[in-house]
Amino acid sequence: MIALPPFAIYLIGAIVLPLLPQRVRHEWMLFVTIAGLACISLQKGDMIGWVLPFLSGMDLILLSVDDLSRVVGYIFAGISVLAIIYASEEKRLIHQIAILLQIGSGIGIVFAGDFITLFLFWELLALSSLALIWYGGEDAAGPGYRYALMHILGGALLLGAIALQYAETGSLLVGHAAPGLTTILFILGIGMNAAIIPLHAWLPDAYPKASIVGSVILCIFTTKAAVYLLARTLPGSEVVMYLGAIMVVYGLIFALLQDDMRSLLSYHIISQVGYMVAAIGIGTTLAINGGIAHLFNHILYKALLFMVVGAIIYQTGRHRLSELGGLGKQMPLTFAACIIASAAIAGVPWLNGYISKEMIVGAAAESGLFTLEILLLIGSVGTFLSFVKLNYYAFIKEKPGLVSSDPPLPMQIAMVMTALSCIIYGVYPWVLFSILPYPITHDVFSLTHVIETIIIFAAVLLNLWVARSIIKQITYIPPDFMALYRTVGRAFLRVSHFTLPAVETGITRIISRISSGATWSLQNPVMAGEILLQSALLRIVTPAAAGRCREEHLALLTAQYPGGGSSLRDPGYGIFIVSVLLFAYFIMVFVL
Repeated sequence: MIALPPFAIYLIGAIVLPLLPQRVRHEWMLFVTIAGLACISLQKGDMIGWVLPFLSGMDLILLSVDDLSRVVGYIFAGISVLAIIYASEEKRLIHQIAILLQIGSGIGIVFAGDFITLFLFWELLALSSLALIWYGGEDAAGPGYRYALMHILGGALLLGAIALQYAETGSLLVGHAAPGLTTILFILGIGMNAAIIPLHAWLPDAYPKASIVGSVILCIFTTKAAVYLLARTLPGSEVVMYLGAIMVVYGLIFALLQDDMRSLLSYHIISQVGYMVAAIGIGTTLAINGGIAHLFNHILYKALLFMVVGAIIYQTGRHRLSELGGLGKQMPLTFAACIIASAAIAGVPWLNGYISKEMIVGAAAESGLFTLEILLLIGSVGTFLSFVKLNYYAFIKEKPGLVSSDPPLPMQIAMVMTALSCIIYGVYPWVLFSILPYPITHDVFSLTHVIETIIIFAAVLLNLWVARSIIKQITYIPPDFMALYRTVGRAFLRVSHFTLPAVETGITRIISRISSGATWSLQNPVMAGEILLQSALLRIVTPAAAGRCREEHLALLTAQYPGGGSSLRDPGYGIFIVSVLLFAYFIMVFVL
């Protein structure tokens, strides 16, 4: 048993990195990630360690290990090794530091025993993510700022939930959320990172703009750390279950419409995380196991898909499907990796995605949630369609004049190892079952379910082939919630820059007139009252002779008034009169 908090290995690695020459930095990062994986692998049994005093009656628990944290820690650390191998061409120091901080903060969240420690790593995760996004280039500045704004809000909501949790329970230990407002704030705060609809808009806005390696790293940690925290705080929440179902369908619909490859993958993160969120919401032992297994498997095939797309962008400089074609012959290894990852995410039998999806669908059926079961099956079919589209337009459809080849060897090695993992965990699922939180009794290879899945996918392919001549390229993508948020934001800025200053100026002018009117009237209140009365009577219809008489009398009074009568026709007098009347009304009603 190793009692060293695993996150410390990555943070120390990030601190040392700037001291090393560039030629050995990548090797150092690889060493750090291997050491981190070894540290997590040596954590045996349930344990709590590295308890530090914080405030009176409170401790920070930097290392809390159980079955749930161990399995998520395994996959975070394991995929990090493969991602670092893939990142051999990334030489920028700050980018490399951000990668190690991202890994360290994700693992810190998983093994945090208290909410304060967890929140600190939660914020570090957001900061390192922001760096990975901004290193994507000039187009990443706006998405990065929007990412920061949304995650500042999410962090504030989570901090509010933690404060209420402590007020309700008297404990900061990571555990089930207290009911009421605390639960609502936890759903909103965690939901921001989990990309729950409509808090998801940052994900498809930012991930496609990150660097190639940054996209691979980002797809691993932020949303999955949020799913892990949902499993800790809100298992069995019916609201969470329905939110997950909405994510499955919503993400799928928008993914089908995308032309940008990384946008397509980003929307599929939302859809696939929806499976995990729905499973956590169901809350049975099979559902929790299925949700965590899907987290594990999704990290593998989604990281592989981002590796594939990154390799295409790295080799061709193009990121839109409409700009690609014919790469299957020129990039055969990349094409093979894409086929495996696509089949895995769609839930094709004997690949890892099928195993966890079957567990989640089985949990829904076992709980009598027929509508949810149907939505999850529709999600699998729609996902299959999306990746038929990706493979066809990128690798199969011919595109004259496009010349490319497979990426550098380290990128190929990372893709091959990740693809093999998808196959191994699909053919031998008990390797994963042995580390899940609860014992597995569900038969994922039920002959009925396997045949049913194969028939569904075969029918989809047949329909596509029959209808291929009438399928047209999508030319319109409806706006997502980010368009609404940006419109509201611009309106808020206009109000701040123009409307509020104009209102402030108007109020200042009114107050100034009231003040000057009051000063004028106090010089001779009796005469001022008579002047105001005569002015008011002049506005009433009277015979012409009487009107001229009153005008002459008013002119005489004005000339005799101390300081002259220049303020007489100031509009502030009307407001002054109203103020006096309102004050008199107040005296009569509330005092007398």
